[in-house]
Amino acid sequence: MKGSEPDLSAATYQIYDESHTIGNALRWMLMKNPKVEFCGYSAPHPSENTIQVRIQMYDNLSSLTALIDALSALDTLCETVDEAYKTSLKEDAYERWVERS
Repeated sequence: MKGSEPDLSAATYQIYDESHTIGNALRWMLMKNPKVEFCGYSAPHPSENTIQVRIQMYDNLSSLTALIDALSALDTLCETVDEAYKTSLKEDAYERWVERS
């Protein structure tokens, strides 16, 4: 964590071994929370495998709680998409494309 308020209502979290892929999805999930006033992320440099996520909350609520809730919701969403994909594969109901030489 970098640069935070004492009550954690605003803080910047540094997440290691992640990139824009999780950063954008996490920002989207955080902004779905009506208690989040602001959320943004950045990847400091392409050679650094980290992202920084800034979260500011309304009413002095904890940004850490919002971050944990968003990560949990994102995990649930990924599991749901994975299950739907596997079900679709089992049902064999998808379009096939055959390359012709």
